Amino acid sequence: MTWRRATFWLCALAVVGAMPALAHAQVSSGQAADGLTLLSATPNHGSDVYSLNVETLLLITGLAFLPGILLLMTAFTRIIIVLTVLRQALGLQSTPPNMVLAALALALTVFVMRDVIQKEQQTVVQPYLAGEINFQSAIQAAVPPIQTFMLAQTRKQPLHLFVDLSGGHYATPKDVPLTVLVPAFATSELETAFQIGFLIYIPFVLIDLAVASVLMSLGMIMVSPTLVSLPLKLLMFVSIHGWVLVLGSVANSFVQAGG
Repeated sequence: MTWRRATFWLCALAVVGAMPALAHAQVSSGQAADGLTLLSATPNHGSDVYSLNVETLLLITGLAFLPGILLLMTAFTRIIIVLTVLRQALGLQSTPPNMVLAALALALTVFVMRDVIQKEQQTVVQPYLAGEINFQSAIQAAVPPIQTFMLAQTRKQPLHLFVDLSGGHYATPKDVPLTVLVPAFATSELETAFQIGFLIYIPFVLIDLAVASVLMSLGMIMVSPTLVSLPLKLLMFVSIHGWVLVLGSVANSFVQAGG
């Protein structure tokens, strides 16, 4: 899909753009390359043998999974589904286009998760670039902020379901591992997104029914109701500042992790 390709390339460009900073931080610190070493040259009878660090290889391989991670562990799922349902409720097939919806959903995701991003920046990115922690410690430090965010949004029923399916017993929700929390969070996001989409659909369906009834009573059975209802729905949506209401409601639907 177009928005998945766009998300992949945005994440890939962000990681590639950060690599020079990582290399500069390691060189300036004078420490051993226990982090992301891109290439190493070994003289071998007048020739050079180039090899990739294992962590770098795993990072490059992980780029292929970034769209899935973005879908399953962030607010992106709920937002993109709501925007897609809104477009269908308006009766528009390709306006706004998928690229615009994906970019808008990505921007709103960053806005909603700004606190999580700041915590990741302070506890993971900055210490790692400064050489204070290694790659494994950075991965472990990156889990608590995103875990707290997902727990705040996850409903009890999906969480209990996947805990029962896993066969585990956990004293507190924070003890639930990501392998159980991620599918529970994704299921909860789907349920919430469809509930919001249902509420969005109701007024537009009423307009379609009213237009169809009027056309039928006038004997204009050959006129498509969509031809008349589409401009009416657009007029109503614009007059009530629909984009502000929808995007604001979606942003407010996320429970604050600390609240």
